[in-house]
Amino acid sequence: MAEIIVTNRKTAILGMGATGLSVAGFLSARETPFVFVDSRTQPPRLDEVRRDYPEVKLALGPFDQDFLASFDRLIVSPGIALSEPALVAAREQDVELLGDLELFLQHAEAPVVTITGSNGKSTVTALLGQMAIESGLSVGVGGNIGTPMLNLLDDRHQLYVLELSSFQLELLNDSRGAVAGLLNISPDHLDRYADLQQYHAAKHRIFRGASKVVINREDRLTRPLISTQIAMTSFGLNQPDLGSFGILEGLEEGYLAYGIERLMRIEQVALKGTHNLANALAALALGYAVDLPMQGMLDTLKTFKGLPHRCQNIAEVDAVLYIDDSKATNVGATLAALKGFASSARKNLILIAGGQGKGQDFSDLKQPVKDFVKLTVLFGEDIHQIERALEDCGNRVSVDSLEQAVAEAQRMASAGDIVLLSPACASFDMFTGFEQRGRCFQEAVCALGTGQGVSR
Repeated sequence: MAEIIVTNRKTAILGMGATGLSVAGFLSARETPFVFVDSRTQPPRLDEVRRDYPEVKLALGPFDQDFLASFDRLIVSPGIALSEPALVAAREQDVELLGDLELFLQHAEAPVVTITGSNGKSTVTALLGQMAIESGLSVGVGGNIGTPMLNLLDDRHQLYVLELSSFQLELLNDSRGAVAGLLNISPDHLDRYADLQQYHAAKHRIFRGASKVVINREDRLTRPLISTQIAMTSFGLNQPDLGSFGILEGLEEGYLAYGIERLMRIEQVALKGTHNLANALAALALGYAVDLPMQGMLDTLKTFKGLPHRCQNIAEVDAVLYIDDSKATNVGATLAALKGFASSARKNLILIAGGQGKGQDFSDLKQPVKDFVKLTVLFGEDIHQIERALEDCGNRVSVDSLEQAVAEAQRMASAGDIVLLSPACASFDMFTGFEQRGRCFQEAVCALGTGQGVSR
């Protein structure tokens, strides 16, 4: 049964982005008063807030420590770091800090699957949602992808599937019996976290209060840190143990498998790249944990081709394949893409990378670039950091724009090559987000196909 919100507590919503507005709608529907607080003097959605909540008090500009401490609880949007001094002070004065995830879990009246990881979580979330639809269920899919999670509660669903970022998990104390999946962990958001250990700890909060856990047995960082009696299933690209998901008879011509049971041939999976085989196995493991019919899940794998900007096939021009992996905003995602599309016979990849580095160490790219990449084309704000990391890694060129990068890639590509936009960086130095970066890449590639120039 859903908990009733106590309405005599003073509540502030911190942040006027998509999450903050979803919280406002949730509280308003329950006649719970609140105040809007944003550290920006002109938040992008300020006009919308004033139109929809004309009676709500707004506090704009740098956070005021005494003002925040006057509330009973602060509902904090994920874009706001908990290390903000005013938030630290509020916590020390026993002000409750919570996120939209805690509210969602208190009020969801159907099973919940929570999914996180440094890479692949959007694909796995969308894939699992599609598996549930194919199984005849009404499913709400959202969180860090698509619909803010509290908005999913507007409709009655039989299952909820949530993609969660580390930011959303920082305030999670109890997932109330959700099925939790942790796909992988590689360094990311080190501009917000002090080190990998702190980022790792945020990701592992997903296990708190879970009823079942799905982990990646090939990534020891996904294994829960404490011994537990919770049912645990693993997935991986190696041979599975009984009760786990993996690959039988190799990655070339083998099978997706559950224990010793062959489920389907690898060649039947619509998602391409070995990293997407891992995503497919993770979705199977999570679906199995919530009792989705196996045949329906396998049928979905034969048709689901992925999400935009996530290893998306754009076009083949002069026998060269162009792939948009703009969502690869960290080194781990680019590593997965490089290994997923590499040929064992020859260097077949032209890598386009660069942007805002977020404090990452790019040295992990060095060996796979040496092994698989015939040319690296770099652009963006932190280009010199990547150049230093790839100093001895073969052919490399730097350009001023993504359009120029595509033109340079076409000039150097030969039949059978793959031009891979997988930036390993955030996009905000030149674009509004990874989506705009991906669209820019696609437009440049389409211009190649029509014989138009792409350099500006």
